[in-house]
Amino acid sequence: MVFDVRRLDIYRKVPKDLTQPTYTGAVVSIICCVFMLFLFLSELKGFIATEIVNELYVDDPDKNSGGKIDVSLNISLPNLHCDLVGLDIQDEMGRHEVGHIDNSMKVPLNHGHGCRFEGEFTINKVPGNFHVSTHSATAQPQSPDMTHLIHKLAFGEKLQVQNVQGAFNALGGADRLVSNPLASHDYILKIVPTVYEDLSGKQRFSYQYTVANKEYVAYSHTGRIIPAIWYRYDLSPITVKYTEKRQPLYRFITTICAIIGGTFTVAGIIDSCIFTASEAWKKIQIGKMS
Repeated sequence: MVFDVRRLDIYRKVPKDLTQPTYTGAVVSIICCVFMLFLFLSELKGFIATEIVNELYVDDPDKNSGGKIDVSLNISLPNLHCDLVGLDIQDEMGRHEVGHIDNSMKVPLNHGHGCRFEGEFTINKVPGNFHVSTHSATAQPQSPDMTHLIHKLAFGEKLQVQNVQGAFNALGGADRLVSNPLASHDYILKIVPTVYEDLSGKQRFSYQYTVANKEYVAYSHTGRIIPAIWYRYDLSPITVKYTEKRQPLYRFITTICAIIGGTFTVAGIIDSCIFTASEAWKKIQIGKMS
């Protein structure tokens, strides 16, 4: 006795001469196909696109930096001559540098009456400050004007990722041009380490920061203290990590199967209900006529 493999077929076929096409079935079929195509394209778009997942943890992410953070500063002082502008750096490790000039540039503004300072430097990963002032000038002016406009203050690598929104340049655009010319400005920064990991596993290290500020005219027993623009910073122990992820293939296939199977099932139920109702309505009409 030969075993008929066709007995294992769970998808039994119905002969075409035993089926009946209807207009409502055709309409439901067209709507079903359009709906499945829409869901398929939506899922395909989601599968191709990357998802950004963020998490928080306590760690120093960039251990290979040697305990340093890169800083990029761009600030305009429209009423202070470039010969007077300088950058000073201090921290709790004992660093005290007056008139930092490495990787910095001064561009005259307002026919030489003002100055734009651009500088790139490093700071240690400990609390400290850096400030723009006239402390490094050969002779101190009588009334230094510290009104300013901050174009950029950023830490670490620059992240150009569309889906990542953060305070990587929180002071960019800060306008203090109408403040008291003789006032000092304190910007209190809380720096948050940030890691971005792409699909290939490559990591980029940047820093976000929050800021609070105050403006004041300082005095001592000898008289008014020379004003400056202070950036006092401290590091947060919390690290923010952004990770690029893509939907796995097996999940995409599972979703597509669910879309096709579910749509066909629901469409079949709807078509069956419409057909049954129409047949019942025809019988009622025939009964009335007879």
